[in-house]
Amino acid sequence: MARTHVVGVVGSLRDDSYARRALSRALNAAEESGATTDLLDLREYDLSVFDPDREDPVDATRLTEAIEAGDAVVLATPVYHGSYSSPLKLALDYCGFDEFEDTTVGLLAVAGGGFPVTALEHLRSVCRALNAWVLPHQAAIPRARNAFENGALVDEDIADRVDTLGERAVEFAHIEPDPPCPESLENVGAHIQPDR
Repeated sequence: MARTHVVGVVGSLRDDSYARRALSRALNAAEESGATTDLLDLREYDLSVFDPDREDPVDATRLTEAIEAGDAVVLATPVYHGSYSSPLKLALDYCGFDEFEDTTVGLLAVAGGGFPVTALEHLRSVCRALNAWVLPHQAAIPRARNAFENGALVDEDIADRVDTLGERAVEFAHIEPDPPCPESLENVGAHIQPDR
């Protein structure tokens, strides 16, 4: 039987990104739980603003194929104005049911300020619209500059939450799918993949 494969998508373009560091830690925990992992760094993809009337750029196809290959996906984002980042939004705009339906998804958000609840809730809503199975456990890192030291998470409680996120992504990667949720049934556009 093939090993569980967990794909992480980091929605930060910063070189010194706390979200990327935290996602790397979650993927390390997934590997320690027996999975293979792939961190998709959106700095490495040339994506134009999504336009359904134009052919997808080559990098969009490369990205969606890498996401679709995951048994579970972990989305990591910095918090911008109470929500998730525009690079992650752009990446998700190129995705649909092919990439996310019945896929286990974990959520991680990193904020410079207070607790980043709304960014996680916005991502949860997007994933439900694609009929993904979103882990109940999520990881949030408020006041990130205080949680990291020399590139490593030093807040033990937060580190434990991030590790648990990676472990749960593996544990529930093959969970029995739920019936389609109302949000996904109404999301007709996401079903139209080939021609968009």
